[in-house]
Amino acid sequence: MRDLVDPERLAAWMDAQGLAPGAPLSVTRITTGHSNEVFRVERAGLRLALRRPPRTPLSPTAHDMAREYRLIGAFRRPEGWPAGAEPVPVPEPVALCTDPGVIGAPFYLMTLLDAVVVRDRLPAPLAADPDAGRACSWALVDALAGIHAFDWRAGGLADFGRPDGYLERQVPRWLGQLERYRTRALPEVDEAGRWLAAHVPPMPAPTVIHGDYKLDNVMFAPSLPVELVAVVDWEQATVGDPLVDLGWMLGLWPDPGEPAALAGAAPLGGSAPTRAELAARYAARTGRDLTHLVFYCVLGLFKLACVMEGSYARFRAGTSDDAFFATLADGVPALARRALEFAARGSV
Repeated sequence: MRDLVDPERLAAWMDAQGLAPGAPLSVTRITTGHSNEVFRVERAGLRLALRRPPRTPLSPTAHDMAREYRLIGAFRRPEGWPAGAEPVPVPEPVALCTDPGVIGAPFYLMTLLDAVVVRDRLPAPLAADPDAGRACSWALVDALAGIHAFDWRAGGLADFGRPDGYLERQVPRWLGQLERYRTRALPEVDEAGRWLAAHVPPMPAPTVIHGDYKLDNVMFAPSLPVELVAVVDWEQATVGDPLVDLGWMLGLWPDPGEPAALAGAAPLGGSAPTRAELAARYAARTGRDLTHLVFYCVLGLFKLACVMEGSYARFRAGTSDDAFFATLADGVPALARRALEFAARGSV
């Protein structure tokens, strides 16, 4: 762990920031993530989470800690929220370090929340309610609609992304990234890329987008009633096409009787809504036209296949110790096949 976070160097930096200077420091790795590394940091009365890039980044532009820190800071302020809008909850940013000399990479500290993440099952306190899965699902969609309601210009994020031409750049960008670490033939991924290039729809008005919006990137209160208390993991956030977020979420969502798109995707039980129900709720909350929603589901799965192939390449090269990445030998082609199934079916 010391090669990722050196406690002595971190303590010295925290001393300089006035974060309980001189007090004993405890650092514990939180091992549930598959991309950025997350650590629990406790010192005196402080309970913080530290986020830093993995040992080997996926690309030169990935894992930008300063962008994440800036985004959650903007969401904590009122300027970007329209009158009457319910702000989307995010952790409170505490301190940012852009000097890689401190622990080997830029990082930031944020509040550590008393909350649970739904991964392979509902946590016991929530599972006591047979309708909790449905409530979690609705909260997930409502928070996404809230993210897309944020006024990114008024909220201080006018230069946060390049929305012009965003959608047209997606396939070339992810194929280009794939080529930097491709070690095997992936015909289904290539076929999905060709389908996408031939079906690019007109882009709606841009919004802030999360970029990796799914059930295990939100946190819920640890007791009933169901309450979404934070959206986390903003490493891919930008300003672009909001339906990219929706397609990403729905592409991974298993309808009744379907297998999960990736090992570890969280089933919510019989009360969970279908993809069509989730899409209808999003449309009702936002008023957006979902005519081309299949394109966005295909795009999300295609992008994830490209990203996960990078993780698989890191695992094969021995630069990641995440055992989940071993499953991607078959998992990446399966994601691409799922994308092609959406394309062939023509509906969510």
